Order: sequence, then structure tokens, then C-alpha cells
Amino acid sequence: MALRKASIKRNTKETSISVSVNLDGAGKTSVKTGINFIDHLVVSFGKHSMMDLKVDAKSNDGIDHHLIEDTAITIGQTIDKALSSRSGITRFGYASVPMDESVAEASIDLVKRPYWKLTLLIKRSKIEGVSKEDLEHFFQSLLQNLNSCIHLTVKYGENDHHKVEAAIKSLAVGLRNAVSTDKKQKGIPSTKGSM
Repeated sequence: MALRKASIKRNTKETSISVSVNLDGAGKTSVKTGINFIDHLVVSFGKHSMMDLKVDAKSNDGIDHHLIEDTAITIGQTIDKALSSRSGITRFGYASVPMDESVAEASIDLVKRPYWKLTLLIKRSKIEGVSKEDLEHFFQSLLQNLNSCIHLTVKYGENDHHKVEAAIKSLAVGLRNAVSTDKKQKGIPSTKGSM
């Protein structure tokens, strides 16, 4: 199987983003966005998906919303690019991850028909200095740009930090399973012969 690596640079008047991913890595991450909680979420995502992930993100306009959105967009697009034709992958992934009193579930189909459904159940207006709407938008932008069908649901919980961490970790573990190579799978994992 070909190396499943990709890099994308996204430069706009608002942000400068560089992302590199190796789907067959060991969970090594290097993340610099300047927003500590976003860095923490991306590091958790890389670690638990077992993807090597390098993210360098810089704001050009000083607006956190743009930086958070563009970082998520570029991560999603880079993973999609690394998946290429998606030949030989498991395709489906599922994970249920607890984080103390919270539980989140991810159901993933890496078919190239984008659809996403997100439920985070965030109650507070901010978590670790990041607004609720920016956290929700981070997840939305990531899911939209993975070019896949993903349902990501926080089932319950009390602590909003724990809910968001459970969500990113369940997404990571589900993706780890879905992108894994399947030795029994020859070619595209679809009866259509195309994703």
C-alpha cells in the first residue's frame, strides 16, 4: 500500500495554516495554534487516532474564530487527501469514549458522501477561554472537511470540558478504526467499486 501521508498549506488574509499528516503514524503530534485548549484537543485527536499530525497555525488578523475555523478545515482536508481513493481501508469505525462522568460516541463511514451530525451538549458560554460557538464550529469545520459521513454525539455529562474531550477522543478512535487497512479488503470497500 502506498504511503498515506499528505500536507496542505492554507494561506489567507486571515490565517496561515500548515498541516501534515501520516495516517500510519504512531500518534506523534506537534501543534501550535496559540490557543491552548485547541492545541490540547488537536494533540488528543492525533494521539488517539494514532496519526502523526503536525499543525502550525498563525492568525493574520488577530481573530480567534478565523484561526479555529481554518485550523479545523485544513486538518480535515489533509486527512481526506491522505486517504486518497480509500482503497483497502476498513471504511467503517465506531467508538464510545468515557471521560469521567461524560460519554461520547462517534459513528463513521469514510464514504465520499459528506454528511455530519453533531451534538456536544455544551452548557457554558466558554470552556478554557474558548467560546461555545467557536468550539462547536471547530468540530463542524473538521467534520465537514473530512469528506465522510460522521455522527458525533455526546450522550451525557455534567462537565463541559469532559464532554468536549470525550467527543474529540471518540472521533479519533473511530477514525483510527475506519482508516486502518483491512487485509481482507481488496480495492475500494464498496459494492459500487467507487467511494
